[in-house]
Amino acid sequence: MKRHSFLSSIAIASVALMLSACETVQTTQGGAVGVDRQQRMMISAQELDQAASKQYSELLAEEKQKGNLNRTPAQVERVRTISNRLIAQTGVFRPDARNWRWEVNVLTSSEVNAWCMPGGKIAVYTGLIEKLNVTDDELAAVIGHEIAHALREHARERASEQKVAGSFISIGSALLGVGGLGQQGAEFAYMGLIGLPNSRSHETEADRIGVELAARAGYDPRAAVTLWQKMGKVSSGSTPAFLSTHPSGSARISDLTVYSDRVMPLYQQAKK
Repeated sequence: MKRHSFLSSIAIASVALMLSACETVQTTQGGAVGVDRQQRMMISAQELDQAASKQYSELLAEEKQKGNLNRTPAQVERVRTISNRLIAQTGVFRPDARNWRWEVNVLTSSEVNAWCMPGGKIAVYTGLIEKLNVTDDELAAVIGHEIAHALREHARERASEQKVAGSFISIGSALLGVGGLGQQGAEFAYMGLIGLPNSRSHETEADRIGVELAARAGYDPRAAVTLWQKMGKVSSGSTPAFLSTHPSGSARISDLTVYSDRVMPLYQQAKK
Protein backbone atom coordinates (compact mmCIF):
# COMPACT_ATOMS: atom_id res chain seq x y z
CA MET A 1 0.00 0.00 0.00
CA LYS A 2 2.81 2.39 0.94
CA ARG A 3 4.65 1.51 -2.26
CA HIS A 4 1.55 2.27 -4.32
CA SER A 5 1.14 5.63 -2.58
CA PHE A 6 4.80 6.44 -3.15
CA LEU A 7 4.54 5.58 -6.85
CA SER A 8 1.37 7.64 -7.14
CA SER A 9 3.17 10.65 -5.70
CA ILE A 10 6.01 10.20 -8.17
CA ALA A 11 3.52 9.82 -11.02
CA ILE A 12 1.67 13.00 -10.11
CA ALA A 13 4.92 14.95 -9.80
CA SER A 14 6.21 13.58 -13.11
CA VAL A 15 3.01 14.42 -14.96
CA ALA A 16 2.93 17.93 -13.49
CA LEU A 17 6.55 18.52 -14.50
CA MET A 18 5.94 17.24 -18.01
CA LEU A 19 2.81 19.30 -18.58
CA SER A 20 4.56 22.42 -17.33
CA ALA A 21 7.23 21.81 -19.98
CA CYS A 22 4.61 21.82 -22.74
CA GLU A 23 4.44 24.94 -24.88
CA THR A 24 0.88 26.09 -25.58
CA VAL A 25 0.71 27.55 -29.07
CA GLN A 26 -1.71 28.73 -31.72
CA THR A 27 -0.04 27.59 -34.93
CA THR A 28 -2.43 29.33 -37.32
CA GLN A 29 -4.81 32.24 -37.53
CA GLY A 30 -8.47 31.22 -37.64
CA GLY A 31 -9.35 32.25 -41.19
CA ALA A 32 -12.96 32.29 -42.35
CA VAL A 33 -13.46 28.72 -41.10
CA GLY A 34 -12.48 29.68 -37.56
CA VAL A 35 -9.96 26.96 -36.66
CA ASP A 36 -8.57 28.33 -33.40
CA ARG A 37 -7.84 25.36 -31.14
CA GLN A 38 -4.75 25.84 -28.97
CA GLN A 39 -2.13 23.09 -29.11
CA ARG A 40 0.41 21.74 -26.63
CA MET A 41 3.85 21.05 -28.01
CA MET A 42 6.85 19.29 -26.47
CA ILE A 43 8.83 18.84 -29.69
CA SER A 44 10.50 21.83 -31.36
CA ALA A 45 9.35 22.80 -34.85
CA GLN A 46 12.97 23.05 -36.02
CA GLU A 47 13.72 19.51 -34.85
CA LEU A 48 10.75 18.06 -36.72
CA ASP A 49 11.33 20.13 -39.88
CA GLN A 50 14.94 18.94 -40.10
CA ALA A 51 13.88 15.32 -39.69
CA ALA A 52 11.14 15.72 -42.30
CA SER A 53 13.49 17.34 -44.81
CA LYS A 54 16.00 14.51 -44.40
CA GLN A 55 13.34 11.82 -44.74
CA TYR A 56 11.81 13.52 -47.78
CA SER A 57 15.18 13.73 -49.55
CA GLU A 58 15.88 10.07 -48.85
CA LEU A 59 12.44 9.03 -50.12
CA LEU A 60 12.83 11.03 -53.34
CA ALA A 61 16.25 9.50 -53.96
CA GLU A 62 14.82 6.03 -53.49
CA GLU A 63 11.84 6.70 -55.78
CA LYS A 64 14.10 8.24 -58.42
CA GLN A 65 16.28 5.13 -58.39
CA LYS A 66 13.14 3.04 -58.97
CA GLY A 67 12.06 5.30 -61.83
CA ASN A 68 8.95 6.44 -59.98
CA LEU A 69 9.78 10.12 -59.46
CA ASN A 70 8.01 12.69 -61.67
CA ARG A 71 7.65 10.18 -64.50
CA THR A 72 4.93 12.05 -66.42
CA PRO A 73 5.75 15.74 -67.08
CA ALA A 74 2.11 16.71 -67.73
CA GLN A 75 1.02 15.29 -64.36
CA VAL A 76 3.88 17.00 -62.56
CA GLU A 77 3.06 20.37 -64.15
CA ARG A 78 -0.61 19.98 -63.23
CA VAL A 79 0.10 19.07 -59.61
CA ARG A 80 2.68 21.83 -59.18
CA THR A 81 0.44 24.49 -60.74
CA ILE A 82 -2.41 23.63 -58.36
CA SER A 83 -0.05 23.37 -55.39
CA ASN A 84 1.57 26.73 -56.09
CA ARG A 85 -1.81 28.46 -56.21
CA LEU A 86 -2.70 26.93 -52.85
CA ILE A 87 0.69 27.75 -51.32
CA ALA A 88 0.20 31.39 -52.32
CA GLN A 89 -2.83 31.49 -49.98
CA THR A 90 -1.15 29.98 -46.91
CA GLY A 91 -0.26 33.41 -45.52
CA VAL A 92 -3.91 33.85 -44.53
CA PHE A 93 -3.35 31.20 -41.87
CA ARG A 94 0.34 31.76 -41.11
CA PRO A 95 2.46 34.43 -42.82
CA ASP A 96 5.74 32.54 -42.22
CA ALA A 97 4.57 29.68 -44.45
CA ARG A 98 5.29 31.74 -47.55
CA ASN A 99 8.98 31.45 -46.66
CA TRP A 100 8.97 27.68 -46.24
CA ARG A 101 11.11 25.65 -48.64
CA TRP A 102 8.16 24.09 -50.40
CA GLU A 103 8.72 21.07 -52.62
CA VAL A 104 6.11 19.32 -54.77
CA ASN A 105 6.67 15.94 -56.43
CA VAL A 106 4.62 13.20 -58.04
CA LEU A 107 5.27 9.53 -57.26
CA THR A 108 4.18 6.73 -59.56
CA SER A 109 2.25 4.30 -57.38
CA SER A 110 -1.11 2.54 -57.43
CA GLU A 111 -1.73 3.83 -53.91
CA VAL A 112 -4.50 6.42 -53.52
CA ASN A 113 -2.55 8.86 -51.38
CA ALA A 114 -1.02 12.30 -50.94
CA TRP A 115 0.75 13.98 -48.04
CA CYS A 116 2.60 17.08 -46.92
CA MET A 117 5.44 16.73 -44.43
CA PRO A 118 6.33 19.47 -41.92
CA GLY A 119 7.90 22.46 -43.64
CA GLY A 120 5.98 21.97 -46.89
CA LYS A 121 7.30 18.77 -48.46
CA ILE A 122 4.46 17.51 -50.71
CA ALA A 123 3.99 14.21 -52.55
CA VAL A 124 1.02 13.20 -54.68
CA TYR A 125 0.62 9.60 -55.87
CA THR A 126 -0.50 8.82 -59.41
CA GLY A 127 -2.95 6.27 -58.02
CA LEU A 128 -4.97 9.11 -56.50
CA ILE A 129 -5.03 11.06 -59.76
CA GLU A 130 -5.86 8.11 -61.98
CA LYS A 131 -8.07 5.85 -59.88
CA LEU A 132 -10.29 8.73 -58.76
CA ASN A 133 -10.03 10.55 -62.09
CA VAL A 134 -9.84 13.77 -60.10
CA THR A 135 -10.74 17.16 -61.49
CA ASP A 136 -8.48 20.12 -60.78
CA ASP A 137 -10.92 21.26 -58.08
CA GLU A 138 -10.82 17.82 -56.43
CA LEU A 139 -7.03 17.67 -56.61
CA ALA A 140 -6.92 21.10 -54.99
CA ALA A 141 -9.13 19.74 -52.19
CA VAL A 142 -6.68 16.89 -51.53
CA ILE A 143 -3.54 19.01 -51.64
CA GLY A 144 -5.17 21.80 -49.64
CA HIS A 145 -6.10 19.27 -46.96
CA GLU A 146 -2.53 17.98 -46.75
CA ILE A 147 -1.05 21.49 -46.69
CA ALA A 148 -3.42 22.29 -43.82
CA HIS A 149 -1.92 19.46 -41.75
CA ALA A 150 1.50 21.06 -42.19
CA LEU A 151 0.25 24.57 -41.40
CA ARG A 152 -1.36 23.33 -38.18
CA GLU A 153 1.78 21.30 -37.36
CA HIS A 154 -0.31 18.24 -36.65
CA ALA A 155 2.73 15.95 -36.98
CA ARG A 156 4.52 17.95 -34.29
CA GLU A 157 1.45 17.89 -32.08
CA ARG A 158 1.08 14.16 -32.59
CA ALA A 159 4.76 13.55 -31.77
CA SER A 160 4.36 15.64 -28.62
CA GLU A 161 1.25 13.70 -27.68
CA GLN A 162 3.04 10.40 -28.12
CA LYS A 163 5.94 11.61 -25.99
CA VAL A 164 3.53 12.46 -23.17
CA ALA A 165 1.60 9.23 -23.73
CA GLY A 166 4.78 7.18 -23.49
CA SER A 167 5.43 8.62 -20.06
CA PHE A 168 1.83 8.06 -19.00
CA ILE A 169 2.04 4.44 -20.13
CA SER A 170 5.29 3.89 -18.22
CA ILE A 171 3.80 5.45 -15.09
CA GLY A 172 0.61 3.47 -15.55
CA SER A 173 2.57 0.25 -15.86
CA ALA A 174 4.38 0.99 -12.60
CA LEU A 175 1.11 1.64 -10.82
CA LEU A 176 -0.86 -1.21 -12.35
CA GLY A 177 1.93 -3.75 -12.38
CA VAL A 178 4.93 -4.36 -14.57
CA GLY A 179 3.26 -7.31 -16.28
CA GLY A 180 1.91 -7.19 -19.81
CA LEU A 181 -1.65 -6.69 -18.65
CA GLY A 182 -0.79 -3.43 -16.90
CA GLN A 183 1.18 -2.10 -19.85
CA GLN A 184 -1.45 -3.19 -22.35
CA GLY A 185 -4.25 -1.69 -20.31
CA ALA A 186 -2.46 1.64 -20.16
CA GLU A 187 -1.90 1.57 -23.92
CA PHE A 188 -5.59 0.82 -24.53
CA ALA A 189 -6.54 3.72 -22.27
CA TYR A 190 -4.31 6.03 -24.30
CA MET A 191 -5.65 4.82 -27.63
CA GLY A 192 -9.27 5.01 -26.56
CA LEU A 193 -9.32 8.13 -24.43
CA ILE A 194 -6.53 10.32 -25.78
CA GLY A 195 -5.30 9.20 -29.18
CA LEU A 196 -8.39 8.85 -31.34
CA PRO A 197 -10.27 12.08 -30.56
CA ASN A 198 -7.19 14.20 -31.21
CA SER A 199 -6.60 12.50 -34.52
CA ARG A 200 -10.19 13.08 -35.60
CA SER A 201 -9.87 16.75 -34.68
CA HIS A 202 -6.75 16.98 -36.85
CA GLU A 203 -8.63 15.62 -39.84
CA THR A 204 -11.56 17.97 -39.33
CA GLU A 205 -9.25 20.98 -39.01
CA ALA A 206 -7.41 20.00 -42.19
CA ASP A 207 -10.71 19.57 -44.04
CA ARG A 208 -11.90 23.04 -43.03
CA ILE A 209 -8.65 24.88 -43.69
CA GLY A 210 -8.25 22.92 -46.93
CA VAL A 211 -11.56 24.10 -48.40
CA GLU A 212 -10.69 27.71 -47.54
CA LEU A 213 -7.28 27.43 -49.20
CA ALA A 214 -8.95 25.96 -52.29
CA ALA A 215 -11.62 28.66 -52.40
CA ARG A 216 -9.10 31.50 -52.03
CA ALA A 217 -6.98 29.92 -54.79
CA GLY A 218 -9.95 29.92 -57.16
CA TYR A 219 -10.92 26.24 -56.89
CA ASP A 220 -14.51 25.22 -56.16
CA PRO A 221 -14.53 24.18 -52.47
CA ARG A 222 -17.59 21.97 -53.07
CA ALA A 223 -15.27 19.59 -54.90
CA ALA A 224 -14.13 18.35 -51.49
CA VAL A 225 -17.55 16.73 -51.14
CA THR A 226 -17.41 14.96 -54.51
CA LEU A 227 -13.84 13.90 -53.77
CA TRP A 228 -14.76 12.13 -50.53
CA GLN A 229 -17.76 10.56 -52.22
CA LYS A 230 -15.34 9.08 -54.74
CA MET A 231 -13.04 8.00 -51.92
CA GLY A 232 -15.96 6.21 -50.30
CA LYS A 233 -16.57 4.21 -53.46
CA VAL A 234 -12.99 3.01 -53.81
CA SER A 235 -12.62 2.25 -50.09
CA SER A 236 -13.36 -1.28 -48.95
CA GLY A 237 -16.10 -0.67 -46.41
CA SER A 238 -16.36 2.16 -43.90
CA THR A 239 -15.42 2.40 -40.25
CA PRO A 240 -17.77 4.14 -37.81
CA ALA A 241 -16.44 7.53 -36.70
CA PHE A 242 -16.05 6.51 -33.06
CA LEU A 243 -13.82 3.55 -34.01
CA SER A 244 -11.52 5.38 -36.38
CA THR A 245 -8.84 8.03 -36.38
CA HIS A 246 -10.75 9.68 -39.22
CA PRO A 247 -14.35 10.90 -39.37
CA SER A 248 -16.71 8.46 -41.10
CA GLY A 249 -17.63 9.22 -44.72
CA SER A 250 -21.07 10.60 -43.91
CA ALA A 251 -19.82 12.73 -40.99
CA ARG A 252 -16.99 14.10 -43.08
CA ILE A 253 -19.19 14.92 -46.07
CA SER A 254 -21.71 16.67 -43.84
CA ASP A 255 -19.02 18.88 -42.29
CA LEU A 256 -17.40 19.60 -45.65
CA THR A 257 -20.76 20.64 -47.09
CA VAL A 258 -21.28 23.18 -44.31
CA TYR A 259 -17.80 24.66 -44.56
CA SER A 260 -17.55 24.66 -48.34
CA ASP A 261 -20.78 26.69 -48.40
CA ARG A 262 -19.26 29.09 -45.86
CA VAL A 263 -16.25 29.85 -48.07
CA MET A 264 -18.15 30.07 -51.38
CA PRO A 265 -17.99 33.91 -51.32
CA LEU A 266 -14.18 33.63 -51.24
CA TYR A 267 -14.27 31.34 -54.27
CA GLN A 268 -16.61 33.67 -56.15
CA GLN A 269 -14.35 36.62 -55.35
CA ALA A 270 -11.26 34.73 -56.52
CA LYS A 271 -12.94 33.85 -59.83
CA LYS A 272 -13.67 37.50 -60.72
